This record gives sequence, structure tokens and C-alpha cells, in this order.
Amino acid sequence: MENKDPYSNPRTPKELLSILARGFAMGSADVVPGVSGGTMAFILGIYETLLDAIASVNAQFVRRLVRFQFSAAFAEFPWRFLLALGTGILLAILTMAHFLSVALEHFPTYVWGFFFGLVLASVFVVRRRVRRWTAGAVATLALFAVLMFLLVGAVPADTPDSPLYLLLSGALASCAMILPGISGAFILVLLGKYEFVLQAVVTRDFFTLALIAAGAVVGILLFSRVLRWLLHRYHDLTIAALMGLMLGSLRKIWPWKAIPDALLEGEAVAVSELNVLPGGLSPEVMAVIALAITGFLAVIVLERLAERGTSSRTRLEPRPQAEL
Repeated sequence: MENKDPYSNPRTPKELLSILARGFAMGSADVVPGVSGGTMAFILGIYETLLDAIASVNAQFVRRLVRFQFSAAFAEFPWRFLLALGTGILLAILTMAHFLSVALEHFPTYVWGFFFGLVLASVFVVRRRVRRWTAGAVATLALFAVLMFLLVGAVPADTPDSPLYLLLSGALASCAMILPGISGAFILVLLGKYEFVLQAVVTRDFFTLALIAAGAVVGILLFSRVLRWLLHRYHDLTIAALMGLMLGSLRKIWPWKAIPDALLEGEAVAVSELNVLPGGLSPEVMAVIALAITGFLAVIVLERLAERGTSSRTRLEPRPQAEL
């Protein structure tokens, strides 16, 4: 199966910088609980390329590495794409974690307002990837939207800090990272590990980060293959399900919250918050609405730019053989 996407093998500095910038956008989104790096990959036109690249880490590739056949191993491996993308994601995590932690603690309404507009626009952008809307596709969208709506209302668990649990947390979070609509950071919130991992990033606790990263590698290698298979075999239903995840996740990032007294003072993120309507058109409410509109328009502009710059690549649609 030939991959004609030029993103899969960037060579020029401009192409590498473009992939790095997309990785930075994905990493920035994944730091925020409720916003998905997978959503950003959808918007920026590299979602299927990412799944194909991850799937390239197979038994043959590992076998060649073990035998020190590096030239053969990397000859067909999209290492330039993954290196540039991974560098961008890592840079975003290292540089944005502290900023977003402070912003979510002191200005949560503004942050959620911007990302609410971003994710809402993402649903409209992705809907065009469904080739034919059927009753089954609509039902799938509705089902996954409801499931996600219920999931994001869950209360985070009180969990241990053992190495095994950190490995498991990394694996589950990495699965969410490539699912539009649910972020790896939010999974860490549900597992009771978001603040713990965020603090590890800020303090450069590399042992904890290495455990999370190791679990993430295993989780993403396994789950990406399942998702890739679903996209190839049940494309429209899978895209509809992913849209449902994004739609349901809007519950988490609704800007206006009523925080129960039971929440700890100063906690930056809490999934047990209650969504409420704003109390009138105050300057703050108008600012949040303006940020939401900005986020919405940013997605539309990014999607148009991605289309214009990559008009010759394969879009996230069924493979050519599916049309025979």
C-alpha cells in the first residue's frame, strides 16, 4: 500500500519545520485536559500519516535493529516525520506545561473558552471526511457522543504512584492522545495522575517521565494499529465515532463552571465541576465569547491552509481500492 502523502517523508528544512510546528500544536493540546492532540492532527491534515508512521514500527523493523541492520531498517521507515513531530510535541510539553498550569489555575474560563471554540470547529471540519452519511453513521456519532459525555463527568480516582501504575497510566494516556476528542492529559486526570505528572515535567523528574513515556510507547504502538485497521475497513463509521468523541468532550471544556465546595482550594483541574450558563453579558463573558470565536476561526483557517498546501496528498478518505 503506497503512501503518497509528502508529509510522510519530509526532507527540506521547510517541510521539517512544518511537521515540527504541527507537533508543537499537538503537544500543546495534549497538555490541556479535555483537548486532544489527535484533534489537532485531524485539523492539520496529518492524522492518517501519523497512524501509518506509528504502524511502521513492526516486527521486521525491530528485527533489523536487533541485527544492527540500520540502513535496511530505516530505508522505508518514516523517521524524519516521526523525529520532527516528536521533537515538536516534546518542545511543547516542556515549554507549555508551566504556562498552561498557571493559566488553568488563574484564568480557566478564558482557556476553556478558546479551546471550546477550537474543538467545536473541529467537529464541523471533520464531518466532511465522512464519505456518505448513513443511519448507521449518525447512530454511531450519537452513541460515542453520549459515551464521551458520561466519561468526562467521571470523578478522578485516588491512585498510587508505583512504577507499574505509572506505566499503565502512560499507556492509557497515549491511546487517548491519538483519539480526537479526548486528551492524554484528561485520562491522567481521571487516573489521578495529572498533577503528579505535570509536577514531574516542571521539576524535571526524569524517572517518572521515563516511566510514563515507556508506557506511552507501548500503548500507542498497540492502539494505533487497531484504529488504523478500523479506518481502513470501516472508514465512515470510525470517523463518525471520532466525531462523537469530540462532540461529547465539549462537556469538559464548557467555559463556565460552578465549583463544588468539596474541591480542594487552588486545584487547577477538576472533572467534577458543574457546567452553568454565564450570568449576563459582562466584559469577562464577552472576552470568553471572543476567545471561543477566535479558536473556532483558527481551526477553519488552519484547515484551509492545510488543504491549500497539501492539495496533492491523500486525504483522510477510503483508500483507492475501496472505490473499486
